[in-house]
Amino acid sequence: MTQKTDAATQPALITGLALLLALLAMPAAAEERTAAFAGGCFWCIEADYQKLPGVIEVVSGFTGGTLQNPTYRGNHEGHYEAVEVTYDSDLVSYVQLLAYFWRHIDPLDAGGQFCDRGFSSKTAIFVAGDQERLAAEQSLAEVQALFPGQQVATVILPAGRFWPVEEYHQDYADKNPLRYQYYRWNCGRDQRVGELWDDKDWGRAESAGAH
Repeated sequence: MTQKTDAATQPALITGLALLLALLAMPAAAEERTAAFAGGCFWCIEADYQKLPGVIEVVSGFTGGTLQNPTYRGNHEGHYEAVEVTYDSDLVSYVQLLAYFWRHIDPLDAGGQFCDRGFSSKTAIFVAGDQERLAAEQSLAEVQALFPGQQVATVILPAGRFWPVEEYHQDYADKNPLRYQYYRWNCGRDQRVGELWDDKDWGRAESAGAH
């Protein structure tokens, strides 16, 4: 009787073992994390981050202020134009996101970014916790050393609630390629970024695929 029971259960045991081995052989699920950056016009910084391998999603919006439900056409006083980047930490690190950020902004501009002026167009890094703060502070110090005699204007702030902007502004570069390219060129963004960064030898930026 015992032998018959054992024989009957063997196929189930083999099947269970096979499933277990298959599960163990599967790659671990990617760890998705988010990070927020203000780099002037969110159309532009969104489009830049969408090109970085390891980035899963980029959402344009507002953060940094206390006003509830800020909107682009309405009131967004006290908020920065920003992006929330969702990324696979197995493919791109937070340190690389920071390097990529610096390489796509003018960190010396205290009044906005390129043709966009005013508080909401200033640059900032929004950190969640001590680990991100330390990484951001170290990154800022490295950038400051690249520009001796000049002051980096980008600030590091605690991360708060992120408010996505109206749908019209999401993926703007993809939805309105001609208007976007016209705006970006006339704003002088790429020209100024080239002046600032093309002659800088900074390993972190290279490792993040900054070019």
